[in-house]
Amino acid sequence: MTRPEVRIYEVGPRDGLQAEATVVPIDAKLAFIGMLADAGLREIEATSLVSPSVIPQMADADELLRQLERRPGVRYPVLIPNARGLERAIAADVDAICLITAATDSYVQHNIGMSIDESLAAFEPIAAEARSRGWWIRAYVSTAFGCPYDGEVDERAVVAVAERLLRLGADELSISDTVGVAAPSDVRRVVGALVAAGIGSDVIALHLHDTRGSALANVMAAMELGVGCFDASTGGTGGSPYAPGSAGNLATEDLVYLLQRDGVRTGVDLDGVLAAARFIAGELGSEVTSKVGRAGGWP
Repeated sequence: MTRPEVRIYEVGPRDGLQAEATVVPIDAKLAFIGMLADAGLREIEATSLVSPSVIPQMADADELLRQLERRPGVRYPVLIPNARGLERAIAADVDAICLITAATDSYVQHNIGMSIDESLAAFEPIAAEARSRGWWIRAYVSTAFGCPYDGEVDERAVVAVAERLLRLGADELSISDTVGVAAPSDVRRVVGALVAAGIGSDVIALHLHDTRGSALANVMAAMELGVGCFDASTGGTGGSPYAPGSAGNLATEDLVYLLQRDGVRTGVDLDGVLAAARFIAGELGSEVTSKVGRAGGWP
């Protein structure tokens, strides 16, 4: 049954910017995050504590977290790839982290230089430390619907990784269509397999790339299965640097418009999101390319 209310998990400042060639100044990133909070978004993935040599766009992560205004009622998760990232997270006094692995070894190897088993072994002490500190833990399962290196992905592989992440202590699983290949039938297949394995829809989020224009249809299919959290990037920016052709996350403004037009509560102001989309597009020297970004809301 479709939920009357949906959480929108904003990934624009991290996943939206990480593959962009134009480096956004730290002041603009902070302003962008502030505009997203002003628009009513209550979960904003702020940055990634990776090596600057790997993701130059995130070279300012430590300073950004030092300067970030952490508003009451807003969660600012950061992505942690390894033990060094954990040290930096502790120094930054974060309270929410993200871990990332995948349903295929090939993608994990390209992304963080490990196999699935090695990534989960590396995450075990990180998750244990996070739990001891009372941090919220989100875990991404990339390539849940298709892999740029291995092709189609069996839902059983997604379930196996998801179960292991929950045993590590993950509070939420973001099941990711990394290359934007899923159709609603794929969403029903994968989410259905997760639920059949005993994983509640309340701990499942979907991270949908709109590479082939199917993201909103996939949102509706997932809502019918009880999923109530969706990742989105204001302005529709983003895409994995390790997944050729993965251009474009689901745009927050497109998602907000669809849900609100369909009577689903989000707590997010569409005009505020559109203002943030125009702002970050200007910083990137581009135009807003999302559908609602171009057409505006209605009425």
